Amino acid sequence: QVQLMESGGGLVQAGGSLRLSCLASGRIFSIDVMGWYRQAPGKQRELVATITTGGNTNYADSVKGRFVISRDNAKNTVYLQMNSLKPEDTAVYYCNADVRVDLYSPLINYWGQGTQVTVSS
Repeated sequence: QVQLMESGGGLVQAGGSLRLSCLASGRIFSIDVMGWYRQAPGKQRELVATITTGGNTNYADSVKGRFVISRDNAKNTVYLQMNSLKPEDTAVYYCNADVRVDLYSPLINYWGQGTQVTVSS
């Protein structure tokens, strides 16, 4: 099976920074789009950022200019550098990836378990 393992969450003061990491492991032939989503209590899960294999990125308007998504294809890892954090960034952050497990299989979408990010005033 494919597993997405997140790390880097925690508590930080407003204006500070955190870097989230997500490692994909298991039976992996290739990975297409990877991304980060977040969900605050009582709110819908929302897209934060995505990145293609070639490095094209997409960001939610609320994080543009503050967050940077990147990936290391050789390590099957995606990162989210979060700068100038605000209390409204507080949420559970989820890693997401489209994975091909072998040459003959279609892309399958996987989710990580989520990691808590809390930004204090």
